[in-house]
Amino acid sequence: MKAKLHALCTALMIVGCSPVEVGPAANSSDAASPASGTLFVANKFGDTLSKVDLATGVEVSRLDSCKNPHELATSPDGQHVALACYGGTTVDIFATDTLEKVRSIDLGENARPHGIVWHANGDLYSTAEGRQSIFWIRDPLGDAKTFEYSSGKLGTHMLVVAPDSRHAWTTDLGSKTVTRIDLRTRRAPMSVTVGEEPEGIALSPDGTALWVSARGSNEAYELDPDTMAVRTTLKTGAFPLRLAIRPQGDFAVTSDLMDGGLTVIDLDKREVVRKISVSSPEEAEDRFQVTILWSNDGERVYVAETASDTVAEVDFTSGEVLRRLDVGDGGDGLAILGAR
Repeated sequence: MKAKLHALCTALMIVGCSPVEVGPAANSSDAASPASGTLFVANKFGDTLSKVDLATGVEVSRLDSCKNPHELATSPDGQHVALACYGGTTVDIFATDTLEKVRSIDLGENARPHGIVWHANGDLYSTAEGRQSIFWIRDPLGDAKTFEYSSGKLGTHMLVVAPDSRHAWTTDLGSKTVTRIDLRTRRAPMSVTVGEEPEGIALSPDGTALWVSARGSNEAYELDPDTMAVRTTLKTGAFPLRLAIRPQGDFAVTSDLMDGGLTVIDLDKREVVRKISVSSPEEAEDRFQVTILWSNDGERVYVAETASDTVAEVDFTSGEVLRRLDVGDGGDGLAILGAR
């Protein structure tokens, strides 16, 4: 485990992050309703894809995928899940019922796909970190035509796409920037420096606010999606590797790797309102939490704990860790189907 952790820390270039205090959870007496639906997990050390039945908490299937798989995205109709093959050059598509691979789309030499979005318009969008670009994959289950857009930045890692699919935004780890890319007119990208090592990124459901977490400066930022001006800066927990907005659009959480917690941000008030402890700071290095994902009803947060091969299921209202789900080696990327 320690060797695995050392490799993870080296890859992430972790430096001096101190833990933060965890405040009391709100409304801790409220009971969570039973979970339902299906969770998909990309296991980046085992090169596999897991399928977990959330009603029972049982991993019902695990199949070989690709080298070093990372982010996942489900299709709008729920019939497929797309996987970014970070250790290679492809975006692979699997049937959600059987996990049978139905398509592999090659993005070219040294692509290293990482961030991925399956848009409501039916198209796929993926970063290609090795090419300093993103790809628009039109009709991925049909003709699968690909269109490449340069970010011109190092470490183009994660992305979000506007509801009208006219623009995409990326976090660029190596360049310490956030970049706005025009997908229709191909105007020059617009990049701004945001903190140290910005990585987490999420767009409000209405597309009016862009939120970014910078793991090197322990901060979250609200940006104007059009002008890229920073509107708000907030302190988070230590090493906020991911940021995810609740489907209802009222709260965001950051995944604070170094202290094993979640920072909860009220998006209307633009302030941190509480912290949730998923594991203690002492346990954090043995859990190594990375990706976070909301249930569709906003009642739960799923937290990938890469070093312990588990996914924590957290009740958002109480802040309670309801259970830990066993997955494959190095569970990281997450996707969900179902009402809860």
